[in-house]
Amino acid sequence: MDNFEEIKPELQEDAEVDALWITEDIRSYIYDAAKWTRFLSIVGFVLTAMCVMSAFSVAPMLEALSKTMPGNPMLKLGPAVWTIVYLLFALLQFYPSFLLYKFSTSANKAVLFADQPSLGEAISKLKSFFKFWGILTLVIISLYILMIVLVIAGQAAV
Repeated sequence: MDNFEEIKPELQEDAEVDALWITEDIRSYIYDAAKWTRFLSIVGFVLTAMCVMSAFSVAPMLEALSKTMPGNPMLKLGPAVWTIVYLLFALLQFYPSFLLYKFSTSANKAVLFADQPSLGEAISKLKSFFKFWGILTLVIISLYILMIVLVIAGQAAV
């Protein structure tokens, strides 16, 4: 990272061009962020693998649960439904982890080799990561509002 020169406009006319200048501090921040996102993505991949393994061990867990608590409402859904639910959770964990990993690899390449297209790809993956979590957050908030409305309607009906 020490062999990079900061590029600054030499003339006032050059300064009027819409451009962002990547300083050494910004490179350092991107490099540090890439390290942390790589760590977080690997943790996400491990959690995804654990969720997938749990999905395929739901049947024995439900069988053991039926012996200890035969009236448990979880048993009514059956192992196939719970397997699908666990696989959906695994997918919800995998996609953002994958985006973080792609950001990390592209950001490292951009910083280490002064590769502008890699920086663009890295920022694109970061944008997709936040867009995913934003949409998921809106969906969860909507579900909470729907549950509150249904509870209030249920209480009013009683």
